[in-house]
Amino acid sequence: MNRFRASKFRHTEAKVARKEFCFLLELQAWIGGIRGGSSAAPGDHIKAGCRWIAFNTDSAGVLGIVPLESPLRGQRTVSQLCCHSDVVTDFDFSPFDVELLATASADGLVKVWRLLDSGQDLSSSPHMTLGPEGGPVDVLLFHPTAEGVLASGAQRAVKIWDVEQQRPLTELEPHEDQVQSLAWKPDGSLLGTACKDKKLRLFDPRAKQTACQSVLAHANGRDSRLLWVDSNGCLLSVGFSQLREREVRLWDTRQFSSSLATVTLDPSPR
Repeated sequence: MNRFRASKFRHTEAKVARKEFCFLLELQAWIGGIRGGSSAAPGDHIKAGCRWIAFNTDSAGVLGIVPLESPLRGQRTVSQLCCHSDVVTDFDFSPFDVELLATASADGLVKVWRLLDSGQDLSSSPHMTLGPEGGPVDVLLFHPTAEGVLASGAQRAVKIWDVEQQRPLTELEPHEDQVQSLAWKPDGSLLGTACKDKKLRLFDPRAKQTACQSVLAHANGRDSRLLWVDSNGCLLSVGFSQLREREVRLWDTRQFSSSLATVTLDPSPR
């Protein structure tokens, strides 16, 4: 007998919204003709800032860049940013400077770009480069309340960078396996990490390099993600159970020994 339950969503498929419906609602121009990448990297593959939308393409080291705004029914230009010599694993827009985009790559570098133009191809010269890290950089995230502060995760190492000075402010205690997700608390006081060793960790980088709290989150070490729900200390983690079922757990950092609630979704299709 198969010990994995069949997913109730296995025969569902997405339907693309009709363009005419978008125009009737007076939404901005339809963005079409875009081919996204299929990278297995743990970071984000599409993200929007205040001015741009960035997404992974099927060309290694190349991001697609699209302006967020355009005239009604106007044609957006999809630009290419040739940013790394290997796969782009993650990227993030600065919450303080609408022109700044940070990218991470399997080539071991973090690069910061200033996006000024919306031509067919953007400049391939970065505003600045951080690293090399001696291995793939898997995830990165700008600090939400301190301008120019960036966290990056490269395999088991997490560093906090001063972007303008191009130097690390601190390096946290090494994790026991690959770091899969980073999440700043909305007020910037804590940094949460999700790791392939199945644990969630909370750090106060200003106080010490070791984790102030940790907990075993999911029974399976496959891809896991972490997200702060609010500034009061609640977190959501997404991961897999021992039976490869996708699950979401709600945590309160004031009672971090066990989750407040768990929702099991369906078995992973992979």
